[in-house]
Amino acid sequence: MKIATLAGLLLATAPAFAQTAAQPLTLERVYASPALTGSRPRVLKLSPDGRLATLLKSRASDKDRFDLWAVDTATGASRMLVDSEKLSSGAALSEAERMNRERKRIAGVKGITDYAWAPDAKRLLVPVEGDLWVAGLDGSVSRLTQTPETETDAQLSPKGGFASFVRDGHLFVQALSGGAAREVAGENTPKVSWGVAEFIAQEELDRFEGHWWAPGDNRIAVARVDESPVKQVTRAAIGADGTRLFTQAYPAAGTANADVSLWLVNPDGSGKTKVDLGPSADIYVARVAWAVDGRTLYVQRLTRAQKQLDILAVDPATGASRVLASETARSWINLHDSFRPLQDGSILWASERGGYRHLYRLAGGSATQLTSGRWVVDELTGVDEKRGRLWFTGFADSTLEKHVYALDFRKAGAKPMRLTARAGWHEAVMDDAGQRLIVTSATPSQPAQIWLGDGQGKRLAWVEENRLDAAHPYAPYLAAHAVPQFGTLTAADGQSMDWRLLKPAGPGPFPVLLQVYGGPHAHDVSAKFTAPIEQYLVSKGWAVFQLDNRGTYNRGMAFEAPIDRAMGGVEVQDQLQALAWIKAQPWSGKVAVNGWSYGGYMVLKLLEAAPGAFAAGIAGAPVTRWELYDTAYTERYLGNPAVDAGPYQRSGVLGDAGKIKDPLLLIHGMADDNVVFENSTALMTALQRTKTPFDLMVYPGATHGTPGLEVHTWITRLKFLGRTVAPTGY
Repeated sequence: MKIATLAGLLLATAPAFAQTAAQPLTLERVYASPALTGSRPRVLKLSPDGRLATLLKSRASDKDRFDLWAVDTATGASRMLVDSEKLSSGAALSEAERMNRERKRIAGVKGITDYAWAPDAKRLLVPVEGDLWVAGLDGSVSRLTQTPETETDAQLSPKGGFASFVRDGHLFVQALSGGAAREVAGENTPKVSWGVAEFIAQEELDRFEGHWWAPGDNRIAVARVDESPVKQVTRAAIGADGTRLFTQAYPAAGTANADVSLWLVNPDGSGKTKVDLGPSADIYVARVAWAVDGRTLYVQRLTRAQKQLDILAVDPATGASRVLASETARSWINLHDSFRPLQDGSILWASERGGYRHLYRLAGGSATQLTSGRWVVDELTGVDEKRGRLWFTGFADSTLEKHVYALDFRKAGAKPMRLTARAGWHEAVMDDAGQRLIVTSATPSQPAQIWLGDGQGKRLAWVEENRLDAAHPYAPYLAAHAVPQFGTLTAADGQSMDWRLLKPAGPGPFPVLLQVYGGPHAHDVSAKFTAPIEQYLVSKGWAVFQLDNRGTYNRGMAFEAPIDRAMGGVEVQDQLQALAWIKAQPWSGKVAVNGWSYGGYMVLKLLEAAPGAFAAGIAGAPVTRWELYDTAYTERYLGNPAVDAGPYQRSGVLGDAGKIKDPLLLIHGMADDNVVFENSTALMTALQRTKTPFDLMVYPGATHGTPGLEVHTWITRLKFLGRTVAPTGY
């Protein structure tokens, strides 16, 4: 076991102003406006000419409402381009728009949620509450659509001549020069839609596009989604004013997926051609991209078992395809967005074929490895083809820290150069030419700052300095800020697991809250600014501990794969190892465990595996029967239950519910369409049949994240913990 405080590295980021005694941090203030972490913009982009950095920025008076802002990259001057309130109708969101936001995990966001630059850098396409607007740089806005129906999936064509969008499952194209929108693909069948990503693509494949413009504006690749094969389920959204029933096509594990095909069509609707995706229709269309010259369409085809991914090269005139390259995996394929066709016909691509995700260059039927080592590339960020340089984010320095790196990919033996400062977590986006970076940087002592940099990583201007000075929302509480300690535990197979600890000053003992998620694609222990709710817990006398167990992300496939066909196994073992370590520390008092979603599932598995080990457990929106969850996620890790139900039986919760002996609080939203409420009702039944007592809090009308109810959920947790662990108050 190794402990690191990062103290020396954090001195450079510590606030420079004189601190006074901290004000008491309240639970209500944690979730009030303005956000304690300061402004944290979303959807960062650079204009095509590089003159403006644009972002969606929240209001000080309402941290959940976002407007469109622009920052001059030469002067750093910022101004609002589009005021979302001026365009808002105040009407309730349509079901299509609400579901779209739920899939993107922005259900609580108001105002503007996305936008797109026109190639001439003079206009932007801005969707607001189901209608489309065109915004000028002078602050002017003009309405592009005005219909009772919702327009979704809006895009601008690469040359800027057209806008495309989906209305009631039909794909429309509209010239920005004026005129009526033209339908280019659609059917008058409720279960068939064109131009949108299906539920599984959005929820589990991280693909939100359903149509893709060719570089010359002359062809569009369009997904056709037929949900006829998908089992229809009736979902009850139980609200305060009654219960609404929704009939939803939900592909539960082991059942049929939607039939997804790919077509090519001209912008006027002519020339429709089907793409040959191979002999099996039971596949996933994982990613779609065009070659630079528009002469080839690339399609990533993933098998239903998710153990093979093929890159298809498609003729856009005929739809004929051939396999350009293939990836296979013993456990599963992790999808990513690091795919970049180059002008010379080669492709930059990431692969985990060596056990760690690294960058390769595909050319002439062979793959040249560009990065290597026992660390993981996160994402390809940008490319400057003329100079032969690329930029990516990754973990070459530490699994606690994400950095931006540059690499001269045409130079044999070239090594990545880190561009960002140590002891932090850095995200980046880049312009298409590979000239400017927008970097979001945070440390455990500094909330996220956003800056514009050149290709060498030199800061040119602040986009959002978010300086932690006396005017910052967090300033009144800064004197009591707890800086996390980091360390590692060694798993049973010898692999290193990162942990993070926040605790009050003094010797203790302190009640401990073990925060757990522990599921696939999670990376929770990192050198970021800690969540204000955790600082609040520390102020109330709690120590807060979190471990990234085996099965979590960004540490290589040997670290991820132990959960293959065995969810709820090594993750539980690793968390119990952390529990034993915590209990051996002189500062440790009673230990409770808290988790949401997969973390809620983990709480239940931990209580079942070690009765009496925890003082209490809180399970929020837990999966209890994996058969209730969707195909792509569940089958990726547990296989197809129609073929082998064994992993599902072993990984489930209900069979061992009677083993739970420690106090349990169960929380769930009654309109959850992700981890459906039936998971909790099934658990309630199992607990009642085994005469196992539990506490319960349900939220009428609330979806998976219970947006807007954070204060109440934490009051509920803390009252429960006050009765079972320690009366720390709230």
